[in-house]
Amino acid sequence: QVQFVESGGGLVQPGGSLRLSCAATGNIGSNQALAWYRRAPGRERDVVAFITRGGSTSYANAVEGRLTISRDYANNNMIYLQMNDLKPEDTAVYYCNRYPPSANWWGQGTQVTVSS
Repeated sequence: QVQFVESGGGLVQPGGSLRLSCAATGNIGSNQALAWYRRAPGRERDVVAFITRGGSTSYANAVEGRLTISRDYANNNMIYLQMNDLKPEDTAVYYCNRYPPSANWWGQGTQVTVSS
C-alpha cells in the first residue's frame, strides 16, 4: 500500500517562501513521474507541477517562475516544492502523488495559507 506524506506548510505573508516535502511509503515503482497538486477553497484539486523520472518538469501557468519542483534521486520516494513570491491565491491544501495521480495514493496534504 502506497501513501504519500506531505509536510512543510504553514502561514506566510505575501511575497514569502515555503519549502514543501513529500515522502512516499511503499513501492511506487522506479519510473513514476511525481507531482504536486493543490486544492484551493471551493475549487477542484489541480496539478501544480510534475517531474519525470528523467528530471523534466512542467508547471501550471499560475505558478511558473515562482515554484520549483525537485526530486531526490538518492531517495526515489522524496520530492520537494520550493515556493517563492507566494500570493494569496496560492492558499490551498497541497498534495503529492504520482502523475497522473492514483486515487488510492492520496495523503492528508499540507495546508499553505498566504495572508497578511
